[in-house]
Amino acid sequence: MVFTTDRDPAHVTGKYYEEFEVGETIVHEKRRTVSERDNQTFCDMTMNQQPLHLDAAFAADTQFGERLVNGIYTMALATGLSIPDTTDGTIVANLSYDDVEHPNPVFHGDTIRAESTVLDKRETSDGERGVVTMRVDAYKLDGDDGDETLVCTFERTVLSLKREHAT
Repeated sequence: MVFTTDRDPAHVTGKYYEEFEVGETIVHEKRRTVSERDNQTFCDMTMNQQPLHLDAAFAADTQFGERLVNGIYTMALATGLSIPDTTDGTIVANLSYDDVEHPNPVFHGDTIRAESTVLDKRETSDGERGVVTMRVDAYKLDGDDGDETLVCTFERTVLSLKREHAT
C-alpha cells in the first residue's frame, strides 16, 4: 500500500522518516510567552478548574506564591513549538507521549522554547513508513543573561511518512 498526500512539498517543513538521525538535537527557533489568557482558556477548554491555575488568592498561599500555568498546556505548547521542524506535513499519526515530567513550574509571562532529540527510529513492518521517538525538552528563559530552566520533558513517538511514499 502506498500512502499519498496532496500536500504541496514546498509547504512541508517537517522531516520525512529518512531525514531523522538518531542522536540529533533539533533546536526550535519559535518561542512563546505564556499569558494569563492562554492559561485561563486552556483550563476552560479542558474543564480543569484547579484553583492553583486559576485563583490568585488561593495560589498566593501555596509554596509557589502565584498561579501556575497548567502543565498539560506546557506540554502541548512544547509539542506545538516542535512540529514545524519535525512533523509538519510528514506525520501519519502521533502514537504516544511517554515519561512526562514537569521539573519546574511555569508562570504567566514566562517565555518557553523547545528542542527535540531523536532517540530511536525504525521502519514499519511493511517498510512504507517509519516510527520515530523524540525527547522534547521545554525551557523557560530566565532573563537576558541566557539562563534557562527545564520546565517539561517527555517522549513523543510518531508514525512518519517516508519521502518515497509521500508523493
